[in-house]
Amino acid sequence: MSTLKRPIVTEKATGLNEKGRYTFEVERTANKVQIKKDIEALYGVTVTEINTMRTIGKMKTKGTKGGQVTGRRAHGKKAIVTVKEGDVIDFYGNL
Repeated sequence: MSTLKRPIVTEKATGLNEKGRYTFEVERTANKVQIKKDIEALYGVTVTEINTMRTIGKMKTKGTKGGQVTGRRAHGKKAIVTVKEGDVIDFYGNL
């Protein structure tokens, strides 16, 4: 089973792609060794560095006929992966 959920394609993350850094949403239980192994196998690149961060889910409120309902989005984890100079990960190649 892969520890990678999806690549994060935001304006800030796309700016990092030019520097050889790619951002992924990963499983909360994944460690750096597992993330490195999965990225190298899936994309065929050499990973030089990985930075991980845990994210806290946002509080959300919505009004319904029965009153207000509050809840929280799920917590998550992100990984910023630096690849060897010259290697490129193409997210749009298989479309």
